[in-house]
Parts: sequence; C-alpha cells; structure tokens
Amino acid sequence: MRVGFTASRKVGNAVARNRVKRRLRALVDKVMPEAADPAQDYVFIGRPETLTRDFTVLEQELRQALKKLAEKKPAQANPVSRT
Repeated sequence: MRVGFTASRKVGNAVARNRVKRRLRALVDKVMPEAADPAQDYVFIGRPETLTRDFTVLEQELRQALKKLAEKKPAQANPVSRT
C-alpha cells in the first residue's frame, strides 16, 4: 500500500505543515495496517484543523472514512497488475 501526505501553505508555515504531516503519519501507522485495503493508494491532505483536532477524533474519522471507501469499492473480476 502506498500512502502520500500533503499540506498546502494555507495550513500555516513550514513548522505547522510538518506537524500536520507528522500527525497524519502517526495516524496512518496506527490505523491503516488493520483497516485499509493494501491494494489501494491513499493520499492524506492536511488541513488547518488537523493541528487542533483531538487525535482520537481523527482516528475515529479515518476509520469511518476507510469503512465508507470499502463499502463503495466495486468488486473487480480482473484486477490490473501494476508494474
């Protein structure tokens, strides 16, 4: 599974953007191994609220989002191989 992180300048200065990405990385390390589809790629976009939101709330929201993605994913008869 590939995971990408981004935070625009709207989030704040470089220190704030890096802190947002560190929080997202910690969240991904905790949640993704058990809840994500390893065949998918994910991109996390840092928002200003990521700095102030409680980590447990972020975790719950990520779990809900991954569950929603899993429900929407159509079954693939012939998955495309990536080289």
